[in-house]
Amino acid sequence: MTFKEKVSEQIGKALEANPSLFLVDLQISEAFKISVSLDGDNGVNLQDCIDVSRFIENNLDREEQDFSLEVASAGVSSPLKSVRQYKKNIGRTLKVKTISETIEAKLEAVNDEFITLSWSSREPKKIGKGKETVQHNREVPYSEIKEAIVTIIF
Repeated sequence: MTFKEKVSEQIGKALEANPSLFLVDLQISEAFKISVSLDGDNGVNLQDCIDVSRFIENNLDREEQDFSLEVASAGVSSPLKSVRQYKKNIGRTLKVKTISETIEAKLEAVNDEFITLSWSSREPKKIGKGKETVQHNREVPYSEIKEAIVTIIF
């Protein structure tokens, strides 16, 4: 079993204790610096990070492999990576970069294949002068999304 597999197994066991948490990203550098990024259906607090860190720390053998460990919550400016993160953010505004364009829109719905975005824009009238507000709805498959970040509005 590789070191990364051992770490993944321990993270899985640690997250079983708190099912509202889930793994967003796991990276292990060549110098064995372990970086774990977590998110949760109800957010992630400091104690959650401490609990997962202690569990991993106590169940890996430093005699076998020396390592450093960092457990953190996925930041607000971090790109969304999993369907579970998209579901958590329904109703919020996202900045979505696709293969061909960038859309800033409200996340309306999520399923296993695509997300549904809605936004309005001012466009020239089809007849006459001036502009009118047009409502747009679009389904964007995950395969077309390069990056999606929650936009914070104050």
